[in-house]
Amino acid sequence: MNGATDSEELASDMDGGGFPEHASEACRRLVPVILAGGSGTRLWPVSRGQFPKQLIGVVAHDSLLQATVTRMKDFTGDFDVDARPIIVCGEEHRFTTAEQARASGVEANIIVEPARRDTAPALTLAALEAVKDGQDAIMVAMPADHSIPDIPALHQAISLAAGYARRGMIATLGIPPTRPDTAFGYIRIGDASDDGSRVIERFVEKPAAELAAQYVASGNYWWNSGIFIVRASVWLKTVARLNGEMHRGCVAALKGAKIDGQFIRPSPSVFDRVPSDSIDYAVMEHMGVESAPCAGVVIPLVAGWSDLGSWDAVWEAMQKDPSGNVASGRVIFEGATSSYARSEGGRLVACVGTTNVIVVETDDAVLVADRSRAQDVKGLVARIHAQRAPEAETHRKVRRPWGFYDSIEHGERFQVKRIVVSPGASLSLQMHHHRAEHWVVVSGTALVTRGEEQFLLSENESAYIPLGVKHRLQNPGKVQLEIIEVQSGSYLGEDDIVRFEDTYGRS
Repeated sequence: MNGATDSEELASDMDGGGFPEHASEACRRLVPVILAGGSGTRLWPVSRGQFPKQLIGVVAHDSLLQATVTRMKDFTGDFDVDARPIIVCGEEHRFTTAEQARASGVEANIIVEPARRDTAPALTLAALEAVKDGQDAIMVAMPADHSIPDIPALHQAISLAAGYARRGMIATLGIPPTRPDTAFGYIRIGDASDDGSRVIERFVEKPAAELAAQYVASGNYWWNSGIFIVRASVWLKTVARLNGEMHRGCVAALKGAKIDGQFIRPSPSVFDRVPSDSIDYAVMEHMGVESAPCAGVVIPLVAGWSDLGSWDAVWEAMQKDPSGNVASGRVIFEGATSSYARSEGGRLVACVGTTNVIVVETDDAVLVADRSRAQDVKGLVARIHAQRAPEAETHRKVRRPWGFYDSIEHGERFQVKRIVVSPGASLSLQMHHHRAEHWVVVSGTALVTRGEEQFLLSENESAYIPLGVKHRLQNPGKVQLEIIEVQSGSYLGEDDIVRFEDTYGRS
């Protein structure tokens, strides 16, 4: 990759003990870095493995990812914000991530992780990309799945944090706690500076309930927001000192990356060997000790922040009716109090006399939970995984780079799908060993490849694809193509696809 060598040289220079001349306090360039590799299992059944919570409109119409990629727009102060943020996401989410960013008016550089290695390697890849031109940058690293309503307050905190980062410190945003909560990590804070910032004394992982209550009562602990502001050069130097194997692996993986449009694809064989670790464990827990590689500072953030880590947190973040209820979609409350109900699949959800209850309905699953047990949904999803049930990973409606399909009916030897193909998009040239397909065009125009022939289908026209025949479905028009597909055969799984050509580089 062109620039990976520059990154490697910069990292090597820092390993030698100093900072390059361009990594000085004059650094004014801010690069938003969005960490979008989470799974969000506690928001099941809306969040699934193949469509996690950052891609969902949890508290608004736009997804959490879309809210995050636009969060640094209109930033003011003594800094220049890069128009192209860096997004780090997984292979399975790259097309939806790119599509949602574009829909928000943002063109991003997207680093596609070949495997999940937690947040520390993800931020290290982003830092290497940020300095590929040989110039340093201040990274504003943000999880893609948080809610922050008060953007001016966020910008003010980031501006203060960036001032410290420019001087070579690692800054993070801390949330003054409003209650004891076992779902968050905590930061023990030191004395206050005139600007309200605090020295980081130490990071503490999620505590038990009694200890969390002691932390909040003491006034010496803030919640860890997971938002970090740090110069890319400082981050790389710190990781190199604390975990040389991680640093070397990320440098080598990015050096061997392939560029696929806006996607930067690190070498899978190299990245697979990179140690997995979080930012907190790998770096931040070393802050506050005498041997710390650099100083850490925490800036207070009072902006309505929520990590939306459970349905109870979603209820907490949203506007409530006079009885404390929150409704999303087709919901009716009768004599209910302090309840959250969400209808995703369009069916009416009616709650009568419920108190502190969560009800979430989708096309293929319904969750009913006590709000006080909302964190236990993660364990429930683990059980669903153990049973190999598809509801853990996929929705009935499955998004693909060319559009989506919705499995509307199935039986022992048949399955019916509604397939929607975006204008100009194309499915792969493929064939199946175990099923035949019958396509009926509902709207739009289809260009069908079947064996050696190619032909157009209009509304109310159909085509039959025999088992074992190469075929492709394309939308040559300027409006969506919608078809009904009837599959029949002895096996109807999605893994019965042999691809010969694919516009999107899928194997």
